[in-house]
Amino acid sequence: MTSHPLRSEPAESSAIKISRQSQLLSAQLQSIRERLYEPESAKTLKTFTSREVAALLGIAESTLRQMSLDGESVIPDRQDNGRRIYTLAQVNEIREHLANKRPAEALDFLPRRRGDEKLQIIAVANFKGGSAKTTTTLHLAHYLAIQGLRVLAIDLDPQASLSAMFGYQPEFDIEENETVYAAIRYDDQRRPVREVIRRTYFEGIDLIPANLELMEYEHETPQAIAEGYGRGDEIFFRRLSAVIAEVEANYDVVLIDAPPQLGYLTLAALCAATGLLITIHPAMIDVASMNQFLAMMSDLMGVIEERGGTLSHDFIRYLITRHNPNDGPQVNVVTLLRSLFKEDVLAPAVVETTAIASAGLEKKSLYELTRGSVGRDTLSRALESMDAVNREIFLHIKHVWGR
Repeated sequence: MTSHPLRSEPAESSAIKISRQSQLLSAQLQSIRERLYEPESAKTLKTFTSREVAALLGIAESTLRQMSLDGESVIPDRQDNGRRIYTLAQVNEIREHLANKRPAEALDFLPRRRGDEKLQIIAVANFKGGSAKTTTTLHLAHYLAIQGLRVLAIDLDPQASLSAMFGYQPEFDIEENETVYAAIRYDDQRRPVREVIRRTYFEGIDLIPANLELMEYEHETPQAIAEGYGRGDEIFFRRLSAVIAEVEANYDVVLIDAPPQLGYLTLAALCAATGLLITIHPAMIDVASMNQFLAMMSDLMGVIEERGGTLSHDFIRYLITRHNPNDGPQVNVVTLLRSLFKEDVLAPAVVETTAIASAGLEKKSLYELTRGSVGRDTLSRALESMDAVNREIFLHIKHVWGR
């Protein structure tokens, strides 16, 4: 009798098979990256035309050109067709020059926090997959950096999607003890947070990347609590805010891409945050999931406050993502959320668009795409939507700073 092929014993265990498949996929992802970012397998930021720079600075293009001719500011490079192009670093040099030249308009040109203005730490959270949490964090980081702010992005998700969008493949580029876990761990391998912060290719943005070692914090924290790490900054929910405080003078905004579950890392992010963004895809199943997230979060916050934690956010806002305004059920969900949460729902929403998906394939944000990467109208509509969302978040930040 011949055995049925479906009943044959596996040639390798499931663990070995999955490990082998993971290694195959990792090698392929590395190969794709090398093709995308030749010759050094590293991401680089696009340059900006004089028209784009003038729009960013709120000045006439002719003024920008005259500044260059007079040697009053940076000398841009030129393309083969003679057009001037600027790096973001050069744009920021011009910002500083104009801020010094026109003190009354300094905050318009260079809107970094001043004096006793509070560092803004914004956690982006939800535990429903597909809510565009990482996409939101990435685009907000890029937008704020383009406005001239100094941004620290912290990838707190062991899946490391945000790190990947900044060009880091976790299993190849991030060694042991090179995530934020290194700065908040409980043993003698702990490192100063400055040692795990990386400069990125995107001027104005530093990154603390992630990989699977972040899961160690989830595993070790219960034992650490049992061993007495329960006082002051040593308690688990204060450790992240304590290490951020070590470098707060270097940044205007810290963005935290929180894990998609309510574990110790997410609670640390919520406690460190001065602002909270909850992303929500407007489908009823996602809203039901978010409701459970909110219920669990409120219960756990209550426990933290009982243990001496103080949870005080300057703002909590819900962000509608992947919204199709022509989809009747989605419109009904958005109407429901706005009727229940009022102004706590950001007025603009991120529309569903192929432009974001196309950018994601190249590990880019909309702000990195060049004209021609996708249809001009498609990209313009996508940017208009994303700009509106990020502009409103920036207004909340400015309001906290008293501007």
